[in-house]
Amino acid sequence: MDLNYESFIVHAFALGFKPDPDLSVSQWADKNRFLSSVASSEPGRWQTARTPYLAEIMDCLSPHSRCEKVVMMKGAQIGGTECGNNWMGYCICNAPGPMLIVNPTTEMAKRNSKMRIDPAIESCPALKERICSPRAKDSGNTILLKEFPGGILILTGANSPSGLRSMPIRYLFLDEVDGFPDEAGTEGDPVALAVQRTATFSNRKIFMVSTPTIKDASRIEQAFMEGDQRYYHVPCPECGHMQPLRWANLKFDPKNLTEACYECEKCKAHWHDWQKDQILTKGKWIATHPEHTNVASFHLSSLYSPHGWTSWTEIAREFLLAKDDPSRLQVWTNTKLAETWQDMAGEQVDPTELMTRRERWGLDLPAGVVLLTCGVDVQDNRLELEIVGWGRGEESWSIDYRVLYGDPSTPELWAQLDEILSRTYPHSKDVPDLHISATCIDSGGHYTDYVINYCYDRRLHGVWAIKGAGGAGKPIWPATASKSFKTQKPVYVIGVNDAKDILMRRLHLTDSSGPGIWHFPHDREIEWFEQVTNEIARKKLSQGRLIREWRPRKDGVRTEGLDCRVYAYAALRGLVRNYRLNLDLGADKLAEARMKPKKKPQPQTEELTQALPQGRKVRSRGIV
Repeated sequence: MDLNYESFIVHAFALGFKPDPDLSVSQWADKNRFLSSVASSEPGRWQTARTPYLAEIMDCLSPHSRCEKVVMMKGAQIGGTECGNNWMGYCICNAPGPMLIVNPTTEMAKRNSKMRIDPAIESCPALKERICSPRAKDSGNTILLKEFPGGILILTGANSPSGLRSMPIRYLFLDEVDGFPDEAGTEGDPVALAVQRTATFSNRKIFMVSTPTIKDASRIEQAFMEGDQRYYHVPCPECGHMQPLRWANLKFDPKNLTEACYECEKCKAHWHDWQKDQILTKGKWIATHPEHTNVASFHLSSLYSPHGWTSWTEIAREFLLAKDDPSRLQVWTNTKLAETWQDMAGEQVDPTELMTRRERWGLDLPAGVVLLTCGVDVQDNRLELEIVGWGRGEESWSIDYRVLYGDPSTPELWAQLDEILSRTYPHSKDVPDLHISATCIDSGGHYTDYVINYCYDRRLHGVWAIKGAGGAGKPIWPATASKSFKTQKPVYVIGVNDAKDILMRRLHLTDSSGPGIWHFPHDREIEWFEQVTNEIARKKLSQGRLIREWRPRKDGVRTEGLDCRVYAYAALRGLVRNYRLNLDLGADKLAEARMKPKKKPQPQTEELTQALPQGRKVRSRGIV
């Protein structure tokens, strides 16, 4: 309905004296909520019976529940975000007040508004009549702000300090908190900042939802442990024994996966995926620590995903694909089992052991290399760079490592880098020689303006100025470039913490080939291996919670080798994001090519390579 300002104030004043209803959130959702085809694979009227495990979670968010804080540590495809959207709709219609929804970044908040919040409002008559169309004049309905009688809904990102302070909030929805940065700018923990805004409301409600990440550094795990720790128990169709679903009881043949079944922990009967609807309906939540009465915390893995969403067979198949790559296995553990990952990346790697894995692959690029990237570290008297070959599953080969001595404020040193970046590299397969597809150069510490200007002039060749940013929750490659304050030219802020996590986990892999495996040339010296392994992940207490950060294992050790690899990996991620590059597709094409016949001994590779033709604007993107 259209409300003028006076009627809006009168209506809001009247609602302020109206007591909260006895209606629960799940009851309101069953009566009023419609799922849009934009945001749901099953559009139509909301039915809590489809996801019966959500009923108790939603009802704990209802005004009559004594729980002040509700925590949901979840897997993928179980309806967690829609649970929060139902709560949002209920509050707007039945217990209005100021509400804040916080996503990891402002960009994600905007996407959430467009993809989920706006469709939820548009498809629900009860909400549509309380929130004006954004097309109406002075509607009070923007991407990040929705006004309604008696309250206001604000959406923001955890990376925005301004969005986490100012006005008081009664309802706080923190979505995917393990994706939040460690700090909101320079103002501290974003979760603490947001919670502080609810302090003036005695009837506040806080809802925290997330898939977990690293053990002992996960916000959602810590919040879950502070609550009553509820697990959803379901009955065995054969013997009726109540039990939570556990990965250890999922049975399948790893060599010939046709179906994964669940084995009862008591009678050993096997359940099929189509029986999920039957067992979920009869399930119930059981608290492990019922004495923690003020915080209701729920753990729910994707094993509970209803029939027709994510099957047990799909979960098992994804496990088999991920089990040999620690990075992929972590994602599977976090998103499917809703469990934290026991971090191995921070353990010290023995550089001398890595040297025993050196290989000989001749003058041509190894057969598995699909494309090349380069990472450049800038020091006061030199440039250090690594050229990395990438293949299927981000398997990598260290093709070359160079130190170019000189003054970075003079053109002579940059001319040396130009000569290296313009080279082509012959391949051991019968394919055209490869160029370096993308290069990242660190602009964060030394000779910043020189780096930025150099990269800007070569941006069409895939040469990018980057700046590393530590802390969790920062993407390895950003959605958009920032601009240098002085030059107003693009600089990409990369998440070095996540990059090091991935790379160092893979450094522990010892197989001869496969996803994520590092390959080292036979002539690489011990100093490089030491530089690559001279940092470890340390945990420290910051503002009441543990955080992880990568630090040199002791003062004074050199880490340029690791930095260059991080920048080369960021360049790969930049290609993936900017050009939708697909390494596996390139590897498929490469597999069809024949090996070159053996050649007579030739001069060193650098004497064989050629510069790019003059006037070339865009580099080829490897085999892909």
